Amino acid sequence: MVDQRLKVERIAGACGAQVTGVDLAQPLDAGIVAQIRAAILEHQVLTFPGQSIDDAGLERFTAYFGPFGIEPFVEGEETHPHVISVIKEADERRTANFGGNWHSDWSFQERPPSFTLLHARDLPPVGGDTMFANQYLAWEALSSGMRRTLESLRAVHSARRPYGPQGTYADRRKARSMKIQAGEAALAEMVHPVARVHGETGRAALYVNRVYTIRFEDMTERESAPLLDYLYDHSVRPEFTCRIRWAPHALTMWDNRAVQHFAVNDYDGFRRELHRTTNAGERPLSLAEARQTRAAE
Repeated sequence: MVDQRLKVERIAGACGAQVTGVDLAQPLDAGIVAQIRAAILEHQVLTFPGQSIDDAGLERFTAYFGPFGIEPFVEGEETHPHVISVIKEADERRTANFGGNWHSDWSFQERPPSFTLLHARDLPPVGGDTMFANQYLAWEALSSGMRRTLESLRAVHSARRPYGPQGTYADRRKARSMKIQAGEAALAEMVHPVARVHGETGRAALYVNRVYTIRFEDMTERESAPLLDYLYDHSVRPEFTCRIRWAPHALTMWDNRAVQHFAVNDYDGFRRELHRTTNAGERPLSLAEARQTRAAE
């Protein structure tokens, strides 16, 4: 029987919902967790207003949805290593912010995160919103010919642009309030299908992003650039998006297998701090692999 305490209301046509009627500071029963999981699989992005939780509470809630993800290049909190503090201080003006371009979290990993959770701790009076783009819709809106072309393609992902020795965050003046460790490890590459099949919903989503996708497999960056640039622009068309306006103590979680996100950097002169966790995900499956798996079942 559905627990009537939980209320899920859509916030945009493309994706996103607000969830009320649950206190995340308290242990949750299996029924409530199942409802939340069903809601995020349906809406891709969930925001829970007014959740007064500490880092221990954030970790407890995250653990309901699977093992913690591996957080490369950014140090966790000393007492809660799974928690990353996402901070931009008021005096960090005209500089990059963490997450300030469209991306899917850690897509360069072999098993990128399934879910990311972000809890508001200190907010600017205005600005600092986070935008999301539904990649199911991005895939489905492509022409049938383009989908056929992309079905067999795989793309190379790497952390080198933000975290490599010559990357954005190698300059410690950028995002200096973050505990970022740029270096040679970011040069590693991982190959994933351009169209990935979600491990729980079975839906296909476009899976390239401007931050971590470098080129198509067996192609040069120059050869790959025209089509990738088209896909980057296409994937974040306004009609695929929703926007979360942060409020004190709000918690937002999203499904990296189905959305990209973008932290809007429009709050120079004000401090912003949010705390972040991730859940480990599965290896992205191509459409062909998903069909073989279904045939074998």
